[in-house]
Amino acid sequence: MLIVTTPTIEGKKIVEYYGLVTGDSLLGANLYKDMFSGVRDVVGGRTSKYEEELTNARHMALEIMQEKAEKKGANAIIGTRVAYHNLGGTMGNTIMVTMSGTAVSFQE
Repeated sequence: MLIVTTPTIEGKKIVEYYGLVTGDSLLGANLYKDMFSGVRDVVGGRTSKYEEELTNARHMALEIMQEKAEKKGANAIIGTRVAYHNLGGTMGNTIMVTMSGTAVSFQE
């Protein structure tokens, strides 16, 4: 599956649009407690454990979005975007990663 952030696929003709596909993934409230308890893993002012968890959440959201596109018969997703939302409030320190794009089929 080809996944791009652009609205077109250069050199390819899009033959069918299937519509919006999304994928969401949550980072739980315990992440912050787990990250900062014990020894901190901080390199150059960056917390590698936090970055690792965000990467995992982003990959999960991407996989979910891709599965939805495949079910529609698409072979690509165009206009892909990623967003991070701090849900806060009663959800604690929960972060949601959302991926979205347009499922399409293009001629090979």
